[in-house]
Amino acid sequence: MIGDPSQFETIGNRLGFRVIEASPEKVKLLWQGARFPAFLCLGIALLLLFVSVPIVQALLLRGFVGPAGSLWYFPLMNLVLFGISFFLVTQRRTIEINSQTRQVTLRRQSLYRSTVLSLSYDEVAEVQLGIDEIEGGFALGGSTAAQKFPVPALRLSIANGGNALLDRGSQRKLGEIGKLVSDRLAKPLTIEPRLQSHS
Repeated sequence: MIGDPSQFETIGNRLGFRVIEASPEKVKLLWQGARFPAFLCLGIALLLLFVSVPIVQALLLRGFVGPAGSLWYFPLMNLVLFGISFFLVTQRRTIEINSQTRQVTLRRQSLYRSTVLSLSYDEVAEVQLGIDEIEGGFALGGSTAAQKFPVPALRLSIANGGNALLDRGSQRKLGEIGKLVSDRLAKPLTIEPRLQSHS
């Protein structure tokens, strides 16, 4: 095993991988970041350009003593929003199962970092469809600590102990992905009894 499975945990209640390649040699699944907040930030940044460009021009002409001097933070907000949107757009995760090399590779990429977890088929004990307890949100207005709620999660159980998160989401979608992964690895797919009772 190369890499640390804990680097592939997530605080979110779902990821949502989709199959982009399924051939006899390779299965590849892809998750591409939080698209809605990324494009929302980008849209707001583009709208703010109509205000920020004249402010920058005024600051260049008259400095901070002119009428635009007190609006210096608009261009700064623009840069921050562009940075956030670019960071969110560049986030992606891939799961690759290669039958020729008999390797499972999990890759997590962002603007500034790339993390890899590589396992051989022999290092995987089973594929588990279970339940993770996820924080429901922040405590508000002096309320008690945020509650946890159960979310279906698909994991690889590692033979020498521990596990690696593949995906979270709906039980039906995870069941399909779990069957695909377990068939390709020739490993059993175990389903937690609580999930079997809901199916």
